[in-house]
Amino acid sequence: MLKRIIALTTLVTLIPSAASFAQGQKASLTLEECIVSAIKNNLGIAVEVLNPELAQISVSAAREIFLPALSFSYNGQRTRMPSYSFFDGGEQVRTAFNDFTLNLDQFIPTGGRLAIDLNTYRNDTTRRFQTINPRYGATLTLNFTQPLLKNFGININRKEILVASNNLEISEYQLTHSLLSTIYSVEEAYWNLVYSIEDLKVKRQSLKLARDLLEENKRKVEVGTMAPIEIYTAEAEVATREADILQAEALVKNNEDLLKTIINYGEMETGNSDAILPADRPSFEEMDMNVEEAMVTALANRPDLKAMKIDLNNQEINLSYAKNQLLPELNLQASYWSPGISGDQILYRDGNPLTGEIIGTIPGGLQEALRDAFDFKYNNWSFGVTLKVPVDSIFSHAQYAQAKVNVEQALLKLKNQKQQVYLEIKTAVRGVQTNYKRVQAYKAARELAQKKLEAEQEKFNVGKSTNYFILLFQRDAANARSAELKATVDYALSMAHLERVLGTSFESKNIKFTEALLRTKTKP
Repeated sequence: MLKRIIALTTLVTLIPSAASFAQGQKASLTLEECIVSAIKNNLGIAVEVLNPELAQISVSAAREIFLPALSFSYNGQRTRMPSYSFFDGGEQVRTAFNDFTLNLDQFIPTGGRLAIDLNTYRNDTTRRFQTINPRYGATLTLNFTQPLLKNFGININRKEILVASNNLEISEYQLTHSLLSTIYSVEEAYWNLVYSIEDLKVKRQSLKLARDLLEENKRKVEVGTMAPIEIYTAEAEVATREADILQAEALVKNNEDLLKTIINYGEMETGNSDAILPADRPSFEEMDMNVEEAMVTALANRPDLKAMKIDLNNQEINLSYAKNQLLPELNLQASYWSPGISGDQILYRDGNPLTGEIIGTIPGGLQEALRDAFDFKYNNWSFGVTLKVPVDSIFSHAQYAQAKVNVEQALLKLKNQKQQVYLEIKTAVRGVQTNYKRVQAYKAARELAQKKLEAEQEKFNVGKSTNYFILLFQRDAANARSAELKATVDYALSMAHLERVLGTSFESKNIKFTEALLRTKTKP
């Protein structure tokens, strides 16, 4: 699984040296080297690699809901009020008030919320007959709220985290799917390039035979053993085969450019060469696998099936959440607070503030108020339950109905994809088996065509055959050789396609993953 991968590194058993990428004007590359180059340099893969990184950021963002929130507030007031009582001791009353509040708020997985508040203030006034002035106050408060029905439950409140984590896995499986497709694209381009190069060799050999025959005919015309008109047939065939070579050379260049594009050959650190020379040849080994075994392997390895299963799990999470939102709100609230008060205590004669005669003060500060609050000297608490039953819950029911449909849809998509996988497997297995038999048949046809050409050549040498039959059998032999090459390449491609359908391309090519490559990958 690619969840712990997030980066690719190359095969442990591959890539002997980067020097093979530059050998004059030709680069001799193995299939494995091309695959590794595509994984490292393909721009499409570079784009896909960023998706798991973005999904990981979404997971981190979803988890931030459980981070505590710390807030601080300050309020300062300075007031001047007209006096309306002789107790005020003047025409106006001045008051200075400062308020500080520190709050720590924590959302907990069960859906509840725990808050701790510390509030302190200082009040200083010119009003007469005060017993404490300036006055300091401190209150430590603990508030707890817990939903008991709607929004209650660990999974309900971790919904966004669960969905984001699943989306991370989905993006990783999508990256795996892209890698499988890229590997197959490399194999397809590589083997098609091999075929076009080998087919070009066959056509050049066929042209050489036609030219040799033309030269031989010219000698026979010169000595008078052949009519001049016979040369025209050979000359026409030479021209035709030269045209075939031009088409074959263009096909080689087209396939080479396609392979270069897939592996991003122009961006490789070792530089670019004018031509790619494939170093591998397609193998021809019989594969023994039935459809049932292949289906079991595909179910265990196909990244698209795994991604769809996780998406189904996401829809089930959404359905569970939507069902919970249909419940009425029943919330438990509990509070506990401890106040404290202090300040400069004013002493009056005879202990009577109404005398207005101050005989002294006992100083006090905020620390005494804080000590009383934190020592819980004065205990206070409250407890309550709130029930809220919405009269109109049409929207909630609509959301629940939509979530149910999404689950059914995801389940049907998964079943449909399994059917498609089964069809792909049957087609891929049948393709491997058919192409194996095609190689054997075309091999026999090529051997027979070569024998026919040799026999006809012997007849021609003793004057019992004509240019027409020699050229015809030469073309038949060349076509048979090309057909055998094409069947061999088709067999290799059908094996690669089967590996992609089964999701086993990594294992079959011994591709290992670590967390090294993509982190050091050069950004495009």
